[in-house]
Amino acid sequence: MQSDASAPRLLLHITTSAAWAATGTGSYAAPSLRSEGFIHCSTATQVLGTAHALFRGQGDLVLLCIDAQGLRAEVVYEDCYEAGQLFPHVYGPIDCEAVIAVVPFVADNQGRFSLPPELQAIANRLGEFLD
Repeated sequence: MQSDASAPRLLLHITTSAAWAATGTGSYAAPSLRSEGFIHCSTATQVLGTAHALFRGQGDLVLLCIDAQGLRAEVVYEDCYEAGQLFPHVYGPIDCEAVIAVVPFVADNQGRFSLPPELQAIANRLGEFLD
C-alpha cells in the first residue's frame, strides 16, 4: 500500500544476502521494524547516498528491489533525521512476493558503490526509468 500515487513504484532496501536467505517464504522484516517501527528503504536516486553513508566497508550486500504496489504494509515518505530528503519507510514486513528481484550490491576496490546495471531493466518492468 503506497501512500502517494506519484511516488516511485521501485523501492530498494539494502541488506545482507544472509539476512535475505534466512527469510524463507512469506515476509521479510529488517531489525529496524522492531526498533523503529518501519523498514528503511530508498528510491533509486537515493540508494547510493544511503550505501555510502551507512554500508561502507560491508560485504555480502544485496538490493531488494520492491514493487511498492505489491506491499500490504503502508509506505510513508518521511524525513526522520532532518536530512532534507523524504525516504520511503515500510510500516510492516515486506511481502516476499513484492520483492521482484534481489541484486548483488558490491562496492569497488575503493569502497564506492554504483547502481547495478540490471536495475534499469527492473525499473522498466514497472514502467519507470532511471536517470
